[in-house]
Amino acid sequence: ILKVKYDLSETLISSPADMFANEEGGPEPDWVITEREQFADFRDLNKDGKMDKEEIQHWILPQDYDHALAEARHLVYESDVDKDQKLTKEEVLDNWNMFVGSQATNYGEDLTRNHDEL
Repeated sequence: ILKVKYDLSETLISSPADMFANEEGGPEPDWVITEREQFADFRDLNKDGKMDKEEIQHWILPQDYDHALAEARHLVYESDVDKDQKLTKEEVLDNWNMFVGSQATNYGEDLTRNHDEL
């Protein structure tokens, strides 16, 4: 197993949109405008124009975000053909590739077990 240690103690990141260079001098694309807004409103918490170690950690691993819930909602949204917020066996089987590739199903391992709810 390869173990990598990265020291963020002196890392500072400015807005990723700052890496965009419009050579034609025209207006910025929508994605750049959105990225600048996201950076200013949500990522640069201390408003110094850069992201420090704590801001990077908050951005990558926010404390108020439930990854499992988000993944489960995504699976239901993508697979629930009749939009009743319930998945039938057929809906799961029709989208088996999405479930097999999902962390919510332990990358498909949980689909091989018997479940009363299915």
